[in-house]
Amino acid sequence: MKKLFKLIPLLAFALVLSACATTDEAETEATDTGTICSPESLQTLEPGVLTIATGEPAYYPWVIDDAPESGQGFEAAVAYAVAAQLGYDQTAVTWVRTTFDAAIAPGPKTFDFNLQQYSITDERKEVVDFSSTYYQANQTIVSFKGSVLEGLTTLAEISASGAKLGAAVGTTSLDVIESTLGLSASVFNDNAAAVTALKNQQVDGLVVDLPTAFYLSAVEIPDGIIVGQVEGSDASDQGFGLLLAKDSPLTDCVTQAVDAIRNDGSLATITSEWLADSAGAPVLR
Repeated sequence: MKKLFKLIPLLAFALVLSACATTDEAETEATDTGTICSPESLQTLEPGVLTIATGEPAYYPWVIDDAPESGQGFEAAVAYAVAAQLGYDQTAVTWVRTTFDAAIAPGPKTFDFNLQQYSITDERKEVVDFSSTYYQANQTIVSFKGSVLEGLTTLAEISASGAKLGAAVGTTSLDVIESTLGLSASVFNDNAAAVTALKNQQVDGLVVDLPTAFYLSAVEIPDGIIVGQVEGSDASDQGFGLLLAKDSPLTDCVTQAVDAIRNDGSLATITSEWLADSAGAPVLR
């Protein structure tokens, strides 16, 4: 009996070591919480399935041809890289669509995580969770040739122009228009409605993130131009994060997965493949 009691601590220690061992390369362990991050243990909406959300439509370069399931485009590729880190192959991933504003509202979610260029801010963190940052971009003004914005090179000139600028509801782009430029913003339900308004010249310009500005000016907007980017646009903007329900049991594991693809260089590879650099987009001072 004495020998048995002596063996108990050793057995317990062996069990702890066994529990901490990684048996699958795709399995991620949230070391700060002791949670094992695998499809068998994660509390997803549907057991064994990872439900990921994006916008409708989802624009290039974030998603190609509005088909996130293809894995083509920056955010589609990031989503599958995170899923792989958590142990899910592509057949175990389901996509759903949400509006931008509905997803950042308090309450239950129809997804495990959502990515459609959600900037992390302290205000938003009061009602939703975020992973660590996977991308950070300056806000940028896109317009068209012949607009009152063409040829302007400074923030002061844009503010003095009285230009009518638009942005999607709930975005940090609105903060740039109102706080940085001191202009009254035209607010749209989503980016699609804002783009339509710019095409019809109902507004002089839109404020969007830099990669979206490249796409809109080159593809969507007739005679589109990039007026310039607002460096360090919003001090409260901490970059893009994967959005989850408040106090989600997945937040730690998803953050570990984002950190892992950043640390192993795969996030940099995805960024290089899908996102243009800032050439051709002057900084507005």
